[in-house]
Amino acid sequence: MPQTSFITPLIGREEELARLSGLLERARGGEARAVLIAGDAGVGKTRMLDEVAGQAAGDGMTVLTGHCVDLGDVGLPYLPFTEVLGVLAGDERFADALAAHPVVDRLLGGGTDAVRDMGGRLRLFEGIAGVLADLADIAPLLLVLEDLHWADQSSRDLLRFLLSRGILQRAAGGAPTHRLAVFASYRADDLHRRHPLRPLLAELVRLPAVERLELRPMADAEVTRLVRAVEDRPLPDATVRRIVERAEGNAFYAEELVAATATDVGGVPSGLADVLLIRFEQLSDTAQQVLRTAAVAGRRVEHDLLREAVGIPEDELESALREAVGRQLLTPGDGDTYAFRHALAREAVYADLLPGERARLHGAFARLLAGRGHRAESAAERAHHYRESHDLPEALAASLEAADHAQRVGAPAEELRHLEAALELWSAVDATERPTGEGVDQVTLTLRASAAAAHAGEAHRAVSLTRAALAGVGQDADSELAARVRYTLAGNLMTVDSLTAAFAYSSEALALIPADPPSRTWVWAAATHVMAARQVGASETALRIARQALAIAEQLDVADARADLLVSLATLEGGGRRTPEGRERLREARDLARGSGNAPVEMRALFNLAVGCFESGDLDECLPWLTEGLDRARRAGLLSSPYPLEMRYLRLLVLYTLGRWDECVGAAAADAEVLPAAGGYTVAPALYVALARGDLGAADRARALLEGPFDWMGTLVAGIVLTEAAAQRGEPEAAVERMRSTVTALTDDAGTLPDVTVRLAALALSAVADRTAALRLTGDEAGSRGWADTATELRDLARSTAARGDAGPPQGPEGQAWLARAEAEWARAVTGPDAAAWANAVEAFDFGDVYERARCQLRLAEALLAADRREEAAVQARAARETAVRFGATPLLDQLTSLIRRGRLSDTPSTADRATILTAREQDVLRLLALGRSNRQIGEELFISGKTASVHVSNILGKLGAASRTEAVAVAYREGLIAPEPSGSDRGASSSTRAAGRRSRGF
Repeated sequence: MPQTSFITPLIGREEELARLSGLLERARGGEARAVLIAGDAGVGKTRMLDEVAGQAAGDGMTVLTGHCVDLGDVGLPYLPFTEVLGVLAGDERFADALAAHPVVDRLLGGGTDAVRDMGGRLRLFEGIAGVLADLADIAPLLLVLEDLHWADQSSRDLLRFLLSRGILQRAAGGAPTHRLAVFASYRADDLHRRHPLRPLLAELVRLPAVERLELRPMADAEVTRLVRAVEDRPLPDATVRRIVERAEGNAFYAEELVAATATDVGGVPSGLADVLLIRFEQLSDTAQQVLRTAAVAGRRVEHDLLREAVGIPEDELESALREAVGRQLLTPGDGDTYAFRHALAREAVYADLLPGERARLHGAFARLLAGRGHRAESAAERAHHYRESHDLPEALAASLEAADHAQRVGAPAEELRHLEAALELWSAVDATERPTGEGVDQVTLTLRASAAAAHAGEAHRAVSLTRAALAGVGQDADSELAARVRYTLAGNLMTVDSLTAAFAYSSEALALIPADPPSRTWVWAAATHVMAARQVGASETALRIARQALAIAEQLDVADARADLLVSLATLEGGGRRTPEGRERLREARDLARGSGNAPVEMRALFNLAVGCFESGDLDECLPWLTEGLDRARRAGLLSSPYPLEMRYLRLLVLYTLGRWDECVGAAAADAEVLPAAGGYTVAPALYVALARGDLGAADRARALLEGPFDWMGTLVAGIVLTEAAAQRGEPEAAVERMRSTVTALTDDAGTLPDVTVRLAALALSAVADRTAALRLTGDEAGSRGWADTATELRDLARSTAARGDAGPPQGPEGQAWLARAEAEWARAVTGPDAAAWANAVEAFDFGDVYERARCQLRLAEALLAADRREEAAVQARAARETAVRFGATPLLDQLTSLIRRGRLSDTPSTADRATILTAREQDVLRLLALGRSNRQIGEELFISGKTASVHVSNILGKLGAASRTEAVAVAYREGLIAPEPSGSDRGASSSTRAAGRRSRGF
């Protein structure tokens, strides 16, 4: 029986499991088969075999498992078969089978008599084959042999006999004789060129009843699922990504790395290192020396560089490399290079080096690379080797060179890494040995690092670095440098929503330098102060300084500063960015920024152009601006910087609003691959889709956005999803509490409520109105009045936020639509359904939000029905149902189906009308429904998913006004919508023909 028990669910391997399950089915039918399962150590062979064995046992098969063990040069003969026979001997069910072949008793006693001569070996082999055949006659049999790479010679000989002449052989005429399968596993990475298993495998795979199955490394997404499954503690996304990267598809490595996170031990866990070093320690001394040297070089090393570093004759080097390649520790690559087969193996070898040995080899590689000339692309390597060899002045110089190269190629994350390395080295290097030149001082380098952090999307790190720069500015520092540090800090603080502090620092920056004589530094300090002032509600101050700074920027011909100020003025003056005048100013800013080469300012202009379209309800016009902005960010290497993140979110939101949900989900998944740490910016609208389609797990995913430092967008997204989820669950208390806590968290330091307050209030009001409606039905007027007070409070909050008081113009079409819904929900909560209020909400969402319009149509249909305006109610309900079906919005579809059934809204059309409102697909589904098919069976016959079939069934029930599947079929027969199916053998023949057709097309 299977010896291993796993708690972790099997992740992935669906294709391999399906293949093995199919072979087991054939074996149960009398067709004996064998599979040789290859895979690297730890890739999941044992886990998969355990799963298959469990399935086989559940299907009534006898499962026997034998293990080969690494016993060096003193291996025990027939060890896996002795283990199997030992299990059989301990089970009285198999006593007769063993008694019929007494020769096998010799193996249970050690096997010495059985192998004295060739005749004895043959009788033993035939006896074991006979036992297995007899067992297969009792019940189908699965024989599992694990770790054949450790099998002794006798076991290999016996396996050859069983598969070539014994249990897999066919009787005369070719008829299969045994209900048996053999699954044997081995480590592919252990099979060096002269491994004794190699010739046997080559011989066996030529047999017609033997197949080979290779388990390849798992995909990154599957390893991610595995990591989440094996660890009860929630692991940070960055930790999970690092584990996935290091594991490289190996399940065992991933589990060991997860276990190591509990102790916060760096490097390779000791247990894993022991496993990885076993094969290394089997190499010759010279080969070990070569691998140690290669490990210092990194994952990959050039042949010439390795030869010079290791310092041995060419023939010895080639012999050692051949040995390492044969043992599958190194693999040859392009360009005359060698790479470690697995990065963790390289880490284990590297960790095994002595400290002095490690430093010496790093120094050798640093000098060799430097001797090739100071190529920019090798600067990062040189910096690493110099640092590890403790040559700190050279490491500092190379780190700065590497940072310059990263900046030129648009790689801000790498630039940040090299600058931080340089800053760490700065104080350790004597001042006389530090690089010199303009901008090469600690404060300026720290400022540059903060800019790189901001461009890489590390907003909090950018703030921390700028604070460090501020701490390094002394009393006698240049006033322009002191101002630069402060306005840079202000800009970074705005990205983490520390608005009051940002305004304070921008004020200090502006006060440090005079406006006259004009200077670039003052212009940029003013531009930053304008943004900070607007954020804290000081719009008059922002407008005044923006106009003054624009005039000076034009005087100095500072094009990018002019562009930045034009963007600010476009949002401050007149009707703002929604108006044609505002958009024209933004286009001018875009052109100025592009001409000056300032990508961040250009992207700010493009973002505001897109937002202006969105706020005006011009959703289709919004997308081209977003496409242009993201393309510019991609070319500049700034996809993780603030404005591109905002543009990514807005693009997803537009797709969601327009009802292009599948595009939205696909784009969100693609963004998450590129920006896995971007939180709400990349997942928000996809979470809205998931919740609208009935996936309440979206709430858990949204709650995860609240972990870690405060994130404005993550808080907003979580607030929307969790408020909506509470409303779907019928929990108004939770919905109102979530709405209030979200608004409090998002309210800025000046007390300005976020625009999303209107939407949140409407969502919470929906839950409140559901509760008051339920209380009225039970006659609880007191309870209903209590909730009515809450409803009024929420309605008033939505009104005041949408109006914005004196802070700016009223909200655009989206905000006004949510306000209309809030008003209608308030009326539903306080007085009951109000058709006029809901008609207003339906019209308001007609700006482009198809799903929210359908939700309002549901409520309008309820209100019309309450007013006995049945035909109008039916029109609204049908329109909303079509949207719900098209989007796969199951919760909304269920509500509409219930309303149509309860209100008998489907009774209004005639029989002929009913036939025409059923689509061709629905008529196919109805026909199969009449045959008693389940949703899964309907899906299989129509080549659609079971979930899609369920949506079609719900749609049919609604259109026919039926409360159940049975009633729907009865209505369909009564009104002649379907004809009775043929009965008896004709129906069976039809089904068989359809099934054969599916198989012939590969389904």
